[in-house]
Amino acid sequence: MPKSLEKTRKKIAKKRVNITALHENSRDSQRLRRAQMRDDRLARVASARKKGDQPLIVRAAFFREVVRENDGNPLELPAIHSHIETFVHQHDEEFSALKKERRAGRPASTREDILRTKIAVDEKEYENGFYLPDLTDADNVVFLQRWDGDWSYLSTLKWVWISKAGIVKPAKFPPKGQS
Repeated sequence: MPKSLEKTRKKIAKKRVNITALHENSRDSQRLRRAQMRDDRLARVASARKKGDQPLIVRAAFFREVVRENDGNPLELPAIHSHIETFVHQHDEEFSALKKERRAGRPASTREDILRTKIAVDEKEYENGFYLPDLTDADNVVFLQRWDGDWSYLSTLKWVWISKAGIVKPAKFPPKGQS
């Protein structure tokens, strides 16, 4: 959490008795405004980064549950492919329900459009190479089970690209625009 405003306010309070009696354009009030703008900017950047990291966290959580259902044992490639299919098509039921409840001739709802694009993007990624933790490595499976939802811990896992054709390539974390 940004603290430059608190620090600036504290420094100004040390040299002044009454901090509320600042002139509108004084140096101290300008310092306070700059500190406030910096804190706002840092908070905005942090929230944007967190929003961008969310899909990988959701993906890792899904495959952590898959590993837990398998009693912490590594998976074979055909089983991984079936779980990838499950992940890619996890929104199909909601999408079809939204499609059915829509009256004929009406445009699609925003939620329906979001689900359609999400499904299409995941299918395209699966064709080219789906990014996920390596579930065939026993050590990696143990690390994935220990994961507590923290972004920084994900870098300790081994990640791979698995295509629909069965090609497995090692990958680095986080993905840098590949796929």
